[in-house]
Amino acid sequence: MNPTEKIAIGAEGEATTVVSPEITVRHFHPSMPAVYGTPFMIYLMEVAAGNAVHGSIPDGWVTVGVGVDIRHMAATPVGRTVVAKAKVTDVSERLITFEVEAHDGVNTIGKGRHTRAPVELKRFEASLAKAK
Repeated sequence: MNPTEKIAIGAEGEATTVVSPEITVRHFHPSMPAVYGTPFMIYLMEVAAGNAVHGSIPDGWVTVGVGVDIRHMAATPVGRTVVAKAKVTDVSERLITFEVEAHDGVNTIGKGRHTRAPVELKRFEASLAKAK
């Protein structure tokens, strides 16, 4: 079975969040500015990528992030809405590659590439249980 056979090049997904104090750098490092943290931006991009292919993978399968090459280019203050977009640029049986971008309504705050892999959820969870 090829779990990626129904994924189209050019498929797009999106995810949105409002920057709250809990997802700023200051929340974890009080001496730093209260701006949107890079790990949260990358996570939002991953969610957008997952959304781009969710309806095109078989039941019982999910995709997991396996690679990021992202630049965080602008600071985003608390209160702004960040929209991440992902577009499929390459598909193989084992990997899906995306161009990703995030915008805060004023600036493009991040962009790059993200790679996800399809996994059969039942088998994945069984391997995790064995690792305990």
